[in-house]
Amino acid sequence: MKLHIVAVGHRMPAWVQAGFEDYARRMPREMPLLLKEVRPEPRGTGALSAARIERILKTESERLQGAVPHGCLLVALDERGQALTTGCLAQRLGEWLQQGRDVCFAIGGADGLDADLKGSAHLMLSVSAMTLPHQLVRVILAEQLYRAASLLQHHPYHRG
Repeated sequence: MKLHIVAVGHRMPAWVQAGFEDYARRMPREMPLLLKEVRPEPRGTGALSAARIERILKTESERLQGAVPHGCLLVALDERGQALTTGCLAQRLGEWLQQGRDVCFAIGGADGLDADLKGSAHLMLSVSAMTLPHQLVRVILAEQLYRAASLLQHHPYHRG
């Protein structure tokens, strides 16, 4: 099983890249964690109208969907998604592993994800009830996937 993350944003700060790579490197061989970044749509300057934001989200959604590998189970990250404990995430990861399903996690840009993309997802997942910068979400997700994999393998990383 491969775990994919497709994320809006490129040229991340060094600390984001280093944090993601650290957890991706730790993942077990049978669950590699791969990242594909897509270009964000230019926002311009000044306030954005709701219609402009909707067009931006639609364009970014098309780019994200184009980056999702064929046959992957899609998980959309959204603040209104389901909040799972690490144990529940590990359980889901175990189920997906048993099914032999590749999983792709979609992370939107500064304005989130398009409603159609969220509607097509197998699961909407929230990593926090708090608003987080989208750059940080990829690091938190990578850490939680590593922690969930550690739980499945009875590795002592997770002590909670």
